[in-house]
Amino acid sequence: MRQRSRKRMIIINRIISYILMIILAIFFLFPLLYMISVSLNPSEIDIVNQMSSIKGFIPTTISIENFKDVFDRMPFQRFLFNSVLIVGTTIIAGLIVNSMMAYGLARFSFKGRKMLVSIIVALIIIPFEAIAIPLLLITNKMGWLDSYQVQIIPFIANPLYIFLLYQFFINFPKDLEEAALIDGAGWFKIYWKIVLPLSRPVLASVAILHFLMQWGSFLWPLMVTRGYTYRPLTVAMQTFFGQAPIYWGDIMAFATMMTIPVIILFIFLQNQFVKSVATTGIK
Repeated sequence: MRQRSRKRMIIINRIISYILMIILAIFFLFPLLYMISVSLNPSEIDIVNQMSSIKGFIPTTISIENFKDVFDRMPFQRFLFNSVLIVGTTIIAGLIVNSMMAYGLARFSFKGRKMLVSIIVALIIIPFEAIAIPLLLITNKMGWLDSYQVQIIPFIANPLYIFLLYQFFINFPKDLEEAALIDGAGWFKIYWKIVLPLSRPVLASVAILHFLMQWGSFLWPLMVTRGYTYRPLTVAMQTFFGQAPIYWGDIMAFATMMTIPVIILFIFLQNQFVKSVATTGIK
């Protein structure tokens, strides 16, 4: 009797868990579904009239006209190239620089190491807005405004990613490294040939976090770019709000095309990301 009652409780708990997960999934997917639905609706009148009702999710006619309008109104491919170049270069350089810094802190003992780790942790809590103006003055003095390097170099090293990688490397088994040292390998060769290939989960997590932060960056590109040549997608989207009348179908089409690379990246790296959440404690 007790066993039957326990099974019933397990089934009830499982049903409640599934219901809660479905509600959360709907809550988080709601804006994404609305964005895609509006981007496929060619009638601006229907979009405005049905914006506050459930009918806004169901376009009467489906068309890619809004996507064509985006390419007609602006050089979208130029903005996409800028975003991919800036974000891709920042991530690749960031993985190398941040992992080397973290590995050095995790493996080598030197005076002031604990203090250096404490400073890195303290830097995590400083918001970017607090250093944006001094950074702008410095880069302006260097003549970097309206360029690619002003959007890449200041964001390569990041204290959060150094700390996440440091947490992973501090628990990395030393047996392989000691065996390689006995065989005559140097520390850089050990880092490059042994440590990095075995650190794919945490590197994937750092790459995803770095990608999300840089792909959605708006304030800094707005401050340091002046024209279409070096602007990324986030700043280019503002063009729609500065030209009357505002076409919500075009805006949602632009947002949809901007979201697709994020989804593709997560689909390719989701297994590595989940493994890293379990090993590094990212929440």
